[in-house]
Amino acid sequence: MHRTRVKICGLTRIEDVHAAVDAGADAIGLVFYPPSARCVTLERAAELVAAVPPFVSVVGLFVNPAEALVREVLAHVRLHVLQFHGDEHEADCARFARPWLKAARVRAGLDLLEFNASHAGATGILLDAFVEGYGGGGRTFDWSLIPSGLNRRRLILSGGLDADNVTEAVRRVRPWAVDVSSGVEVEKGIKSAEKISAFIAGVRNADG
Repeated sequence: MHRTRVKICGLTRIEDVHAAVDAGADAIGLVFYPPSARCVTLERAAELVAAVPPFVSVVGLFVNPAEALVREVLAHVRLHVLQFHGDEHEADCARFARPWLKAARVRAGLDLLEFNASHAGATGILLDAFVEGYGGGGRTFDWSLIPSGLNRRRLILSGGLDADNVTEAVRRVRPWAVDVSSGVEVEKGIKSAEKISAFIAGVRNADG
């Protein structure tokens, strides 16, 4: 039986890193997008990464970044994976010698098979709801828009997930992983250990 992987994104506090890894998260996400309330400085990011134990991946989230910004972050912060949430092309994502994920902002009319093919070098494709701005909107999208031909081993499901709907989401979509930010928060950037635990329990319930 496949064990759905879990990423807790938008962490800003040491205690939230501890809560995520203690609850069994496979990855944590740090945001390097200044307009976001969850954006962390290089100094804070380095402190958070220092609290991450072995075999938990650290993912850095960027939105249409200048190449220099990504390289500066990589020089100061130990990131395992890069996640691109803007309008980046494959060449923009692949130049940093790190595994990378590409987010698709799903809405009717977006050809996800074509999107997947145009980012063939990505480790995975993250499906998020289309909102004005980028990410963290707390909205779900119509999961029936996900084509059956999309390789589930490349699929990370995001967008409005929380403890109340993640069991149904995993059972219906069968993604490789799920990604949550606002669904485990008490306010933007401040996570709840109880909500994280309940979310991961919901994923495990779906896994059976």
